[in-house]
Amino acid sequence: MKNPFAGIGDLGKMMTAAREMQGKVDEFQKTLETLTVTGESGAGLVRVTANAKGELQAIDIDASIFVPSEKQVVEDLILAAIKDAQDKAMARAQSEGQRLAGDMGLPPGMKLPF
Repeated sequence: MKNPFAGIGDLGKMMTAAREMQGKVDEFQKTLETLTVTGESGAGLVRVTANAKGELQAIDIDASIFVPSEKQVVEDLILAAIKDAQDKAMARAQSEGQRLAGDMGLPPGMKLPF
């Protein structure tokens, strides 16, 4: 008669590996919160800083562009800087995700679920 509990050892190893992977994913998420990128527009007149999760941290606007008649230009520059920061945040997160996947022994190019 086959032992009905023969595969439990393998299941235990899988559960341990899953917990370790979850720990690495949690650590990765925390790392994304601490990595910062800066997007800019107008040759640096407007700068937006975000973390690698894309959460905006700061906006820096050069005082020289505060002219009432330039309101639309300033708004456009702010939006462009935000988009630049978000694009850089996404690229940084993907880069860090690929590094993590490599560290976990996953095949190159495998997408992680975050």
